[in-house]
Amino acid sequence: MPARTTPDPADTPATALGPTALVLGLVAAPGLWPTLTFGLLPVMLIAGGLAVVLGLTGVHYALHGIGRLWIATTGTVLGALGLAYPFVLVLPLLL
Repeated sequence: MPARTTPDPADTPATALGPTALVLGLVAAPGLWPTLTFGLLPVMLIAGGLAVVLGLTGVHYALHGIGRLWIATTGTVLGALGLAYPFVLVLPLLL
């Protein structure tokens, strides 16, 4: 049975999770500007949700030594802002 090998941080697809989350978070975040909110509403929901999922996965792998933690965290935070903002706008209308 071959011995287990530790993946090199440069040769695994998990290193792309953080930068992908950052890009998606940067796509979702401009919708926080009030004049762009309703024009970017679908983009905010889709890109924000994907940024949160990929960012949290990137944080998991970064804590295991694969990828960069700050990039994944930044993408997760921007994605969460872009994802939560439409719900913050709609919630007062429902109450």
